[in-house]
Amino acid sequence: MKKAVVTGGTHGMGLAIVRALLARGTEVVLTGRNERTLEEARTALKGEAAHVVRSDAASMADIAALGDVVGERLGRVDHLFVNHGIAQFAELADVTEDAWDRHFAVNAKGTFFTVQRLAPLLNDGGSVVFTTVANDVVFPGLSAYSASKEAMRAFAHVLAAELLPRRIRVNSVAPGYIDTPTMGVPDLTEEQREEFRRQGDQATPLRRNGTVEEVAEAALFLAEGATFTTNVELAVDGGFAQGLGGH
Repeated sequence: MKKAVVTGGTHGMGLAIVRALLARGTEVVLTGRNERTLEEARTALKGEAAHVVRSDAASMADIAALGDVVGERLGRVDHLFVNHGIAQFAELADVTEDAWDRHFAVNAKGTFFTVQRLAPLLNDGGSVVFTTVANDVVFPGLSAYSASKEAMRAFAHVLAAELLPRRIRVNSVAPGYIDTPTMGVPDLTEEQREEFRRQGDQATPLRRNGTVEEVAEAALFLAEGATFTTNVELAVDGGFAQGLGGH
C-alpha cells in the first residue's frame, strides 16, 4: 500500500487530494488547524485509511509532532503534498505587520520546516508536490499571500535540486480560480465570495472556475504519473497564465 501525507487536507483542494489518494488505495495522514473542518474530515473519512491530525504549520512544535505521528502511523512515505496555506484580503495601506508575518509563518516558514521534518521519512524515488498559485494571476488585496507563495515556489526549485541524489521528484501544482467553499479566503462574506467566483469566470479563458477535483488529478499526476518529471510547475488555471486571456 502506498502512503502519503497531505498538509492542509481537511477541506477544499487538500481534501480532494486526500479523497483521490484514498480511492487509489493509499493510506494518508492529513492535517488541518480548524476544529470544525478537522471534525468534518474525521466524520467523512471514518473507516477509510485516513489519519486526521491537528497541526498548525506555523508552529515548530506542531511540525515536530507531525513528524512523530507520521513515523508512528505510516513509517516511510511515498508522497508528500504540501497544500496548507492562508490568505487574507487587505489593500496595501491595510496590511499589518502581524498579517504579513502570519502569511510567511504559515506559507513560507511552515512549508520549509514541514518538508525539512518529513523529508527523512520519504522513500527514495518518492515525490513532493507543492500547491503554489498560477503565475500572472494577480489578485488585488493579496500582496502578502502572493509574496509568501513566491517564497514557496523558490524553495520548491531549490529542493528539487537538493533531493536529486535520492531520486525524489519535486513539482508544484499551480491553481488559478478554483471553486472551493471559501474560494481560498475564509474571511470573505458570501457576497464577496460570489463576486470572486464571477471574476474567475470572466478572467479565465475557459470561462469558468476550476474544480477541486481537477486540481487533485493534476497533483496526483505529478506525484505518481510524471515519473520522469521534476522541478516543474503545472498550471491548473483554465489557460490564464498561458497568455490566452485575450481570446
